[in-house]
Amino acid sequence: MQIIQASYKRRQTSMGWVSEQFICAFLVGCTFLSVLSHPDKVIGGGTCGCPLAATLSQGARVLVLERRGSPYTNPEQINIKNFVNSLADISPSSFSQPFISRDGVLNSRARVLGGGSVLNAGFYSRASSTYIRDSGWNETLAKDSYKWVEEKVAFEPPMLQWQSAVKDGLLEVGVLPYSGFTFDHLYGTKVGGTIFDKEGNRHTAADLLEYADPKRISVYLHATVQKILFKYNTEKRRPQAYGVIFKDALGVMHRAYLSTKGKNELILSAGAIGSPQLLLLSGIGHANHLEAHGIKVVLDQPLVGQGMADNPLNVLVVPSPVPVEASLVQTLGITKFGSFIEAASGLSLGHSWSERLQGIFEFVSNQ
Repeated sequence: MQIIQASYKRRQTSMGWVSEQFICAFLVGCTFLSVLSHPDKVIGGGTCGCPLAATLSQGARVLVLERRGSPYTNPEQINIKNFVNSLADISPSSFSQPFISRDGVLNSRARVLGGGSVLNAGFYSRASSTYIRDSGWNETLAKDSYKWVEEKVAFEPPMLQWQSAVKDGLLEVGVLPYSGFTFDHLYGTKVGGTIFDKEGNRHTAADLLEYADPKRISVYLHATVQKILFKYNTEKRRPQAYGVIFKDALGVMHRAYLSTKGKNELILSAGAIGSPQLLLLSGIGHANHLEAHGIKVVLDQPLVGQGMADNPLNVLVVPSPVPVEASLVQTLGITKFGSFIEAASGLSLGHSWSERLQGIFEFVSNQ
């Protein structure tokens, strides 16, 4: 086992000064591991997986498997000024895995501890009260959970020249009322939260691992899960997961088995694309499709991987004759017909990024 050694800066949060070394105390590389000891929970290391792992570590032994590295190795890479550069970086060690769908839609998958919160525009807002009720959530618990997250990663944005102009423009065209700064989901125009602090440093879901019990959690980096292991449960008459096979940075395969005692769980948290992909590779999906690819069928579930759709997005790029501040989404217009109006500024598109966009447009136009 190789422990990551690094000297990380202390930074000020809403809870005081926190050392990033605290998180890194239980981040390890998985090179040269033997079969792992039996954890109670195995979880992915994305935006949902990190807070879930931190919570569950209060009462269980948790293993987090992340296919790539840590966002703390290069803090400058996730600063707001490098937002475009991080997305455009296609090097093997980048946090972004770009791809183009068959429909020609440009997108990126995160490959780093903290998932999409390391790459996205950093806007923070709560779900609407209607959504919480319709989902059957406990409203009090949901509110407490939001506060739990906000104490670590959510900030009030500075609202400089560009974002203030966007706010005024939305109000002028009738996106009303104006609710000021709030985390709540409200119709009209509002200023929402941001996961960038006043220095432009991004605070990702990986920061929520500060809540974890370091004695009960292990986070393995460069550990790419290849397959979920299933056995047939004769009592419940269905397959039951009992572990995973994963590959380390050198390509060596390893296994992690769940504890056979108590309530053990394998929680699949690999993202909208990665989760169904992993289920399919493990034998859960449409039987005919799996057999056509030589995958042994564990459970015939025809809807796995189906119904995927991109969120529709219209982008208007306005070249500015004068410099404007670098800002991502801060002001938001929420309409009652279901659209969201937001803006960013000061994001310099370098030559390589511009060339890439041009190539994508040419590709799409030729389809």
